[in-house]
Amino acid sequence: MLKRRSTKVLVFLVCLAPLFRLGWRAWNQDLTANPIEFITHFTGDWTIRLIVATLAVTPLRKLLGQPDLIRFRRMIGLFAFFYGCLHFATWLCLDKFFDWQEMVKDVYKRRFITVGFAAFVMMAPLALTSTKGWIRRLGGKRWQLLHRLIYFSGIAGVIHYYWLVKSDIRLPLLYATLVGVLLLWRITAWFTARARSTASVRKRTQTVAS
Repeated sequence: MLKRRSTKVLVFLVCLAPLFRLGWRAWNQDLTANPIEFITHFTGDWTIRLIVATLAVTPLRKLLGQPDLIRFRRMIGLFAFFYGCLHFATWLCLDKFFDWQEMVKDVYKRRFITVGFAAFVMMAPLALTSTKGWIRRLGGKRWQLLHRLIYFSGIAGVIHYYWLVKSDIRLPLLYATLVGVLLLWRITAWFTARARSTASVRKRTQTVAS
């Protein structure tokens, strides 16, 4: 029990480490010549990284035979939303200075902001319904269906990043590949499970008929 708790604390600290690093750089006035742009990119990078990590938990627990990994998925997902909130807050407070008209104009006219805002909005209900109470209220199947939004949020986040950068697209392409592979794994697993279920039903029907 102690080992499990200490592992969870370790994962918590690892997820929190980027924030400490950002704070340390701010304390040492090491946020480059354009601090707002640096903070925006830094928080955005960690948002998409933790989305990818969240998506990777289920495949890794099955491939590695480590079912306990599922205990970290909610925490990692909430940290992804946390960094997404920091990313959004940077744009809201430091870039736009709460100029709501300018923000609305950006969301409508600048496509990378439109899709980035959509990614953030899709993450919000996932964070709000991540508790055991919400799982009971929604029921297992409806909760799982809702939380598949994480894939759409990941795709939108990758598109946001790709449209944002002007020349070096290596990182957006890397994240796009990772999200694509994880989505393909999920689709393959779903079709495999469905095929097995159909085969099992057919076999039971044949047994009863005979």
